[in-house]
Amino acid sequence: MSLLSAQSVIRALDKTKYEVIPIGITKEGRWLTRGDPMKALTGGAVTMADLIGTEPVVEPESAAPLARAERRELIPGVHADGIPQVDVIFPVLHGPFGEDGTIQGLLELADIPYVGAGVLASAVGMDKVVMKDVFRAHGLPVARYIVVFRREWERDPEGVMERVEQEIGFPCFVKPACLGSSVGVSKVKRREELPAALAEAARYGRKMLVERAIPSPREIEVSVLGNEDPIASVPGEVIPAGEFYDYAAKYLDDRTRLVIPAPLEEELAERIRALAIAAFRAIDACGMARVDFLLSRETGELVVNEINTIPGFTAVSMYPRLWEASGLPYPALLDRLIELALERYADRRRDAISYEGLTWLSALHDHRAREEDDGGPSTR
Repeated sequence: MSLLSAQSVIRALDKTKYEVIPIGITKEGRWLTRGDPMKALTGGAVTMADLIGTEPVVEPESAAPLARAERRELIPGVHADGIPQVDVIFPVLHGPFGEDGTIQGLLELADIPYVGAGVLASAVGMDKVVMKDVFRAHGLPVARYIVVFRREWERDPEGVMERVEQEIGFPCFVKPACLGSSVGVSKVKRREELPAALAEAARYGRKMLVERAIPSPREIEVSVLGNEDPIASVPGEVIPAGEFYDYAAKYLDDRTRLVIPAPLEEELAERIRALAIAAFRAIDACGMARVDFLLSRETGELVVNEINTIPGFTAVSMYPRLWEASGLPYPALLDRLIELALERYADRRRDAISYEGLTWLSALHDHRAREEDDGGPSTR
C-alpha cells in the first residue's frame, strides 16, 4: 500500500515546482536512492495484488534486492554522495515505523521538514488503545473497549474471556493495538470464537483492543487538513460487500463502494466534520489525517472509530478523493501539504532548545564530579 500511495504522489506532484527524489526503504532498513528505488522494492510489481497477494502482510514480500553497485544508502551506510539537499520529506509509509512516530523522530533529529503529524500525534494515532484513551479524555464518543495484553491472555485465558464477556459482551471486535489496514482484526459473535480471535491479534503485538460492535454500522470517513486551524472535507461513506470493512474489503474486493459525499442530513454531516476536527486536535495532529466514524443504522449512535495520520494516497483512496469532492484537486492538495510542512518547521525553529539554567546545572555537576575524583568535599 505504501508503494502504491508513493507512486500516486510522485505522479501527481507538479514537476515544474518540485524536483522529486524517491527514497526507498527495504525490509532490512536500507535507504535507497540510486537507480529506481520503486522498481527495486516492488520487483516490477505495480498492482495491489502483486504487492499484497491474498493474505495480510505487514510488508510486501515481492521486494527484489539491488546489487551492491546499484545502491546508495542514506543511513546507516551514509554513502550519500551526489544526493542534493532535501528541502522537505513527504513520508508515504503506512503502518509500523512509518506511521508510528519512528521516521518522524529521525527526521526531527535530522532537522528536515516533513509532511504530516509529528512524533507524538503519530505515535498516539498508531496505538488504538492510547488513541481511544485520548479521545475519551477529550469527550469524544467512542465504543466501549478494554485492553488485553498478550501475556495476560497466555497466563489466564479464562479470566480474559470472562472479562470480555462481562465488560464488553458480544458481538465485539478484537484488534491488534498497533497495526493498520484491519490486519489481524476479527469480529467475534460468540464466546467460543474469542480464543481464535485473540490468538490471531496476539500474532501482531503484545497489546490488543477489544471493543463493542456498533449495531448495523455505516462507515463514514472525513479528511482533515491543516495545522493550527484545520479544515474538514465533506464526509464520504464506505460500503463494503462483506459484513465489515476488513483487510480483504479494503484491498482485494472490488465490490467495495465509496460514496462521496455520504448521504447524510446536513446537520449530522456538520457534526461529523466538527468531530473530525476535534479528533485531529485531540492528538495534536498537523498536516493531514483521515478520521473514521461508525454510525449505527439501528440506533443513530455515532462513534469515532480511529484516526489515520498517513492515510492512503492512491488516486482512488478516500483522503484525496474527499478533497477533490470538496473543491481541492489532488496536485493542489499536495502543494498545500508541503506548505503546511514548511510552516510547521518554521514555527518549530522558534522553540528554545537550550536553557541557561540547565547549562549552569550541568557545569555544577561536572565541578562536583571533579571534586569527588580529587577526594574533596561534595554536597548532595
